[in-house]
This record gives sequence, structure tokens and C-alpha cells, in this order.
Amino acid sequence: MSLDPSYPLIDIGVNLTHRQFASDRPLVIERARAAGVVQQVVTGTSVASSKAALLLARDHAGELWATAGIHPHDASAYDVAALASLRALSLERGPRGEALVVAVGECGLDYDRGFSPRDAQRRCFAALLALAVQLQKPVFLHERAAHADFVAMLREHRASLAGAVVHCFTGNLAELESYLELGCHIGVTGYLLDDRRAGELRRAIARVPLERLMLETDAPFLLPPSARKSHGRRNEPALLPLVLEEVARVTGHERQAIARITTENARRFFGLGPTVAGP
Repeated sequence: MSLDPSYPLIDIGVNLTHRQFASDRPLVIERARAAGVVQQVVTGTSVASSKAALLLARDHAGELWATAGIHPHDASAYDVAALASLRALSLERGPRGEALVVAVGECGLDYDRGFSPRDAQRRCFAALLALAVQLQKPVFLHERAAHADFVAMLREHRASLAGAVVHCFTGNLAELESYLELGCHIGVTGYLLDDRRAGELRRAIARVPLERLMLETDAPFLLPPSARKSHGRRNEPALLPLVLEEVARVTGHERQAIARITTENARRFFGLGPTVAGP
């Protein structure tokens, strides 16, 4: 899918440090650039992956940025030392003095799969929300099957947070409205293209104010169904235009308008600098 270069895209959530990208990461970044995805925010889901994301951001200054956090699946690994490491990573600066870590997260609650006990998840989430307030960085949020607890904890901190984006939103209209009431941005992924599961989500996304929308792939996960023949089982940021196309269809707006607005939203939300082509 071609994209007018006047309207570049930003992928606000890509797990570029994942082992699935170990063998061809430079090519993945190159393909994204060729597809019009000029900047990417690389997700940190643990201390180790946050460090790796920071290194990628340093090596690709102006093109890649990082988050630093602990995914609720890994909340059992949270302790004071982990929090100190994330804080130190978040203060790192790039070659032009710019912040390389642009958000605290991924963080939140996930009661769906139960990889970490719920009390451990809540302790970790509370600590990362407090860190985000201290650093005055926005939060990159994850929620699955934990909406009531998640909203209650977020509400306690929301007035003091620099910003909040609900990453990979897959919920219903009532859940969306609670996030919008809290002033959250909404991250939309290829889940929107899944005809079997995305009916409620499409109805919800149609109601999101455009100034709150941002686009992401969550690669290597959530491969759009239409790309399975060409990409096997791995998603990548070069496929972000497919998400753009579906958001445009669902909202009834022109594709280029969605590209322009979501890119402006991402740059403003994360405080991204200008694009620098290539490492």
C-alpha cells in the first residue's frame, strides 16, 4: 500500500526487541521506512527489554524511541531494584540531549492469563504509575479482563500524569468511554481487522475523537489476517498502513487525514523530535 510521503506514519507500539526480530531487525526497520512508517516507539516490557529498547533508540536516533516498563505478565519480577533500573533508563539522553525513553510502560493489569498474581500486578502497576508521575512522562498502558481495578488505579493518579495511552485497545464502547473520560489516548492495532472478533471494537473506534487516536502494530503480534499469506505468522511495522486503512474505513475519514492526525497526535503525546532517516 502506497502512502503520500507528506503524511508519514508513526508506530507507537512495536516489540522490536523480541526474539522473532533477532535475525533481520535492520531489514524490518528498513521495510517500515519504505512503507512510510518513519518513526517507531519500541516497547519495554521488562528491565532487560527496556534496556534493549533504549539501545535501539540510541542507535537509531530520531527514528526509534523507547518505553521503559514491566508488563503485568512479568509483574512477579518487580522489586525496588527493578524500579531503580527503570528510573535510570528513563533519564538517559540521546546524542542531541533528547530523551530516548518517551513513556513509562508497558504497564497495567492483565487478569486474563494470570502469568503473575493479581496482587503482584497491582503493586507493580502502582509503582510504575508513581514513577511516571515523578518523571512527568506519559504512561503506555495494558489492560485485559481487569477493567474495574485498572480504571480505579489509573483514576487515582490520572490528574498528576503527563498523559496516558491505552495501548492495543480491544474493548467495548462502555470501556472506551471510561478511558476517554479519564483523558486517555487510544492505541489501535491490527485487531481491528479481525472480522471474527472486532465487531464491538469497530463500533467503539468509530466513536473515538480523532485527536485521541494513535496507530500501532504491536508487532510481532496481532498480524492482520489479510497479511497472513505474505507474512506467515509474524507482524511487523511495515504493515501499519493496513491498520490505517481500516481505521479510515471504520471512522469514515480519508486515509490521509487519519495519517496526518494520528502522526501529529503521536509526536505531541510522546514529545518526539523530527525524523532522521536511517541510523
